[in-house]
Amino acid sequence: MSVPLYQAKAELFRTLGHPVRIRVLELLQDGPKPVRDLLAVIDVEPSNLSQQLAVLRRAGMVTSYRDGALVMYALSTPDVADLLAAGRRILGAVLADRDGLLDELRAGGQGQ
Repeated sequence: MSVPLYQAKAELFRTLGHPVRIRVLELLQDGPKPVRDLLAVIDVEPSNLSQQLAVLRRAGMVTSYRDGALVMYALSTPDVADLLAAGRRILGAVLADRDGLLDELRAGGQGQ
């Protein structure tokens, strides 16, 4: 029995619900990176990073491959980068709306 689309989407967004996973995806937008490079930038224990990479792999958001002794990670599709960009735009719009409301409150506006 297949999973309803809305349920699959919810699972995708749950996968994105961890700051380390988001940071990994952001870093991989520039191209494949070895684990050691990710560790150098993300302040987590190697075991924690390994766990988060496994979650992203299982969800199909990243792929991994060996390059000699290095394990390399890459975004599975450019659509992942598009999703992150959409998230930034939405967050920017939400925060801009809040800033506008805050400015109005500070100015003593009577808002409707």
